[in-house]
Amino acid sequence: MLRALHLLLLKAYRRLPRRLRLAVIHGVAPSFTVGAICVVERDDGRLLLVRHSYRDRWGFPGGLLNRNEEAEVGARREAREEVGLHIEVVSEPTVVVAPEPRRVDVVFRCKVVGDPDVAEPRSPEIVECRWFERASLPELQHEASGALVALARATGEPGLKPSSGRRSR
Repeated sequence: MLRALHLLLLKAYRRLPRRLRLAVIHGVAPSFTVGAICVVERDDGRLLLVRHSYRDRWGFPGGLLNRNEEAEVGARREAREEVGLHIEVVSEPTVVVAPEPRRVDVVFRCKVVGDPDVAEPRSPEIVECRWFERASLPELQHEASGALVALARATGEPGLKPSSGRRSR
């Protein structure tokens, strides 16, 4: 009986105009925020980290995408707004889904276009930015650790994982 009702509802759904189908989906599906995280590397392997004014630990440049903004465009915008750097994406993005906070992060491995030493806070959100050697990363935000682990899995490069002994939150 339940299966028959389900099939009947699906047939009715199929007959709805596209806009109404989308409205139904948006009404019943969970919503997620989508952001871009920029793992910016220098030629010497150092990683750029930022300290946000509203967080205790270090993270990567990035932030929420604007409505209808492509993830790579948002990543470049966030790096420019937060630390004044123009970046180039150097690999395919990796996606991290965090179900509980209902957040999707698109993680990009990036390099700086131009002089990497000119990174400086450009936004009230950023208190400090600094280049760190991979072997001596400070305590990272949970999202930053997750981004490194996701990139390491995607690329097979264990050097991207946060160093052991460091807790993330």
